[in-house]
Amino acid sequence: MRKRTFARECALKILYRIEISKESVDSSFKDFWSKTAESMDKESHDFAEALVKGACENIKTIDEIISKYTDNWSISRMAVIDRNIMRMSIYEMLYRDDIPPNVSINEAIELAKKYGDVDSGKFVNGILDKIKKTECKKIASR
Repeated sequence: MRKRTFARECALKILYRIEISKESVDSSFKDFWSKTAESMDKESHDFAEALVKGACENIKTIDEIISKYTDNWSISRMAVIDRNIMRMSIYEMLYRDDIPPNVSINEAIELAKKYGDVDSGKFVNGILDKIKKTECKKIASR
């Protein structure tokens, strides 16, 4: 498995943990890393933490964007996994210049297929694709 793919999986697990347990980001990091048996290089570890912190720090804006592009779906009705995959991917697309949006979307789809429901991949892809087509263009034009 590629380093960044593994880092995204770790980030998703941490985001899930934060949302379910209501623990702080720092507490979730500490506990997750202490229990993660897999060794992870510093670059991947730092990338995973950057994704979690970025998604959490920008959650209000990211959730507003998700709500804008979902018809008849409130954030609270979405599966926790799907919601956090999209948060992480949108953070990558809108706040990270080092990751092409298509990479973020493809990685999100794979995470959704692996950890989500049967239709999670399609659901995540549809929303992220709409966001890429409009929100990423707004940022590029700034």
